[in-house]
Amino acid sequence: MLLRLFDFKQKLNYKNEILAGFTVAMTMIPESLSFAILAGFSPLTGLYAAFIMGLVTAVFGGRPGMVSGGAGATVVVLIALMQSHGVEYVFAAVALAGFLQLLVGIFKLGKFIRLVPQPVMYGFVNGLAVIIFMAQLEQFKVIEGDVSTWMSGTPLYIMLGLVSLTITIVWLFPKLTKAVPSSLIAIIVIFCLVLGFRIDTKTVKDIASISGGFPPFHIPQVPLNFETLQLIFPYALVMAGVGLIESLLTLNVVDEIIGNRGKSNKESIAQGSANMINGFFSGMGGCAMIAQTFVNLSAGSRARLSGVIAALTILMVVLFGAPIIEQVPMAALVGVMMMVAIGTFEWVSLRIINKMPKSDIFVGVLVAVITVLLHNLALAVLAGVIIAALVFAWESAKRIRANKYIDDKGIKHYEIYGPLFFGSVMTFLDKFDVANDPVEVVIDFKESRIADMSGISALNKLTERYAQANKKLHLRHLSEDCRTLLKNAATVIDVNILEDPTYRIPSDKF
Repeated sequence: MLLRLFDFKQKLNYKNEILAGFTVAMTMIPESLSFAILAGFSPLTGLYAAFIMGLVTAVFGGRPGMVSGGAGATVVVLIALMQSHGVEYVFAAVALAGFLQLLVGIFKLGKFIRLVPQPVMYGFVNGLAVIIFMAQLEQFKVIEGDVSTWMSGTPLYIMLGLVSLTITIVWLFPKLTKAVPSSLIAIIVIFCLVLGFRIDTKTVKDIASISGGFPPFHIPQVPLNFETLQLIFPYALVMAGVGLIESLLTLNVVDEIIGNRGKSNKESIAQGSANMINGFFSGMGGCAMIAQTFVNLSAGSRARLSGVIAALTILMVVLFGAPIIEQVPMAALVGVMMMVAIGTFEWVSLRIINKMPKSDIFVGVLVAVITVLLHNLALAVLAGVIIAALVFAWESAKRIRANKYIDDKGIKHYEIYGPLFFGSVMTFLDKFDVANDPVEVVIDFKESRIADMSGISALNKLTERYAQANKKLHLRHLSEDCRTLLKNAATVIDVNILEDPTYRIPSDKF
């Protein structure tokens, strides 16, 4: 698993925390700029989001070591709103999305992320790894006029050479020492090499200028009426859902790496609070960034300090350090992110693929494909969960069976095994021979449960069939929750629940 991809130490090293924070900031700046420009925002809007999301979630989030910022997954949702109504409506939508995420945390709904199966996790992580890697290829393009074209000739060779050198340093340096993050060393070496030899190559400045001031407080200038709410609510809802899904799945992945469980509801509150602040401080909002999280963890971070350092570094860059950071070669950042993509991929999923059920393989591949092709993480995870749930329901439906016998009083008994729910009702009904059964029949649910209204409806149909045949039907060994379910549906079904002392159970153990 992911534990094998990195060499972690349990003891916190504050030197590593600080260096990891610097490294994360260096990789977050160009990504936040790219996402902001992609959506048509001001470049500073992306950096403000990186600072606000990073600081709030680092201090108050549910998982030390996680990194949040202006992520593309949430920004893509807002592009249509930006194009149709402008940035003020975007800020309002971001604030509303944060409020919705806050409610999820307050009402403790974050726990439902546990329903995401392992194949979906594999597909999610592998799809993101491919996206991270493919996104770096965009840096091999140059803009000539209004047209983006691939590099060629000397600029391409220089870019490839610097990227290759960066990858080599990131790979080899840990074999010498782990005292300093290899990714930070790679960035520094490439920066000094380009600066010292005056190599002409693409830098951060070629993406956008990053000089500015402190995030300004700004109430979104939108009409405060129901029409505005109708307009921004769908965008806010989707953004909140996408952001929480990506953040909580990232939290689960980090849990697996660290070896202990984070707090999903606390993370939801932190994400929501950060997005609400974004809406009022000119940020484009965001969520957890799995690539930067892996950069952080691979650098040895285990505490919240690295996230705080990364956020403050971004702010200092905006306020004072833009002239220096703008000279950082993009090749160094591309090489680091490519190594992150390689480390993010769940290679173990390929090794065990021949041992996995076909349904799990299909779910994992589907989630990865949707993630890569549509860049829609919410849709990918939702599709994976639905298919996995349907497969589980189908398999569970096939497990219901009945043991049949007639006692010395001539009463026929059906001992049911397996859950009675929407998927198993047809198999359940096929177990009974109403025409040839004796006048009195007992259905024993000692090893079964009535799970939903479909189960009650099946019992209702069965009752009607026995009633039309002038035969009496009894239910036995119902657990308390099943009794409650039947009691609430008393107008739907009317059968005897036997209270035979021989079979009565004092508690809901079965």
